[in-house]
Amino acid sequence: MLFEKTYGIDLGGDTVKIYSLFKNKTYIQKNMIASKGRVIIATGDRAYEMYEKNPVNIKVLSPMSSGLIANLELQEIVLYKMIKGFESFLSLRSDVYFSVPLDMTAVEKRAYYNVVNGNWLRNNRVFMVEAPYADAIAMGISPENQKDCMIVNMGSQSTQFSIISDGKIIISRSVSIGGSHMDEAICTEIRKRYNLQIGTRTAKRLKFVMGRLNDQRKEARKVVGLDSVSGLPREEVISSYVVNAGIMNCVNDIAAEMKSFLERIPPQTSYQIAKEGIYLTGGCTRLPFIDKYLASYTGYTFNLSDLYETSTLVGIEKIIKDKELRKWAQPVKQRKL
Repeated sequence: MLFEKTYGIDLGGDTVKIYSLFKNKTYIQKNMIASKGRVIIATGDRAYEMYEKNPVNIKVLSPMSSGLIANLELQEIVLYKMIKGFESFLSLRSDVYFSVPLDMTAVEKRAYYNVVNGNWLRNNRVFMVEAPYADAIAMGISPENQKDCMIVNMGSQSTQFSIISDGKIIISRSVSIGGSHMDEAICTEIRKRYNLQIGTRTAKRLKFVMGRLNDQRKEARKVVGLDSVSGLPREEVISSYVVNAGIMNCVNDIAAEMKSFLERIPPQTSYQIAKEGIYLTGGCTRLPFIDKYLASYTGYTFNLSDLYETSTLVGIEKIIKDKELRKWAQPVKQRKL
């Protein structure tokens, strides 16, 4: 049809990433929505600006939880508002390619189908691409490669380890530790050491400005928070040592889970992965020296992707553009769920 359009969508826990084939452009916004009762006040980046500043009667939240859709209606509104922001008109019918986690239940698959076939978005064809395949394609790895390769995606709400060989994901594991947990750990460390309560938005800025895993440079930043005793606003100088302590608590947990995962795979697979190196991607990989830190912990070498949080969407974009790669996208129909 003349007005059909194609979109690739990655519903991250932190951001929504949409690729439009018609415009050949990628759009990224925060996956958040602000509401007052049943009235939607803001979505996307505008809602994120209100986060941790909102009064009691206004809720600001993400429709995603642990990499899956937690609130179907709110997620549909976020997508609708975002697409309306860059499209002059909505297509009567579109092809929508979703990146999805592995081993989803029928109910979880139905949520992805219904989010673009509900009250706001309708009559769309849905295709699902398992995230490890999309990451592999984005990094130039053919999923049909007979050599075993391991891909680690460190996202905002979870970290996934996957081993792909000969077109199949032979083993995979998801750990509920990601960038948002690092932010919370930084908040906890600052509260313990300075008796100061800060928001996760402030913690996230500190994480990327002062976070160092191998290069322990002494830095400091002024932040404003609430005194834990008096409850009054207070300014404090935060040391990079405290920020790194919070980050390392989470990174060490991820590294320990990764090492345990590697110890359980067959020796021949482990040898092949050690030879090729582990492919590392995701938003958390923006942390300086994270590949070297994980290498020193696990004893494996790492191939760090420069795509970071857009890796999965870039893989979906390649699948949409290349007919030969579309076999990695599985069509989903409501009646089959």
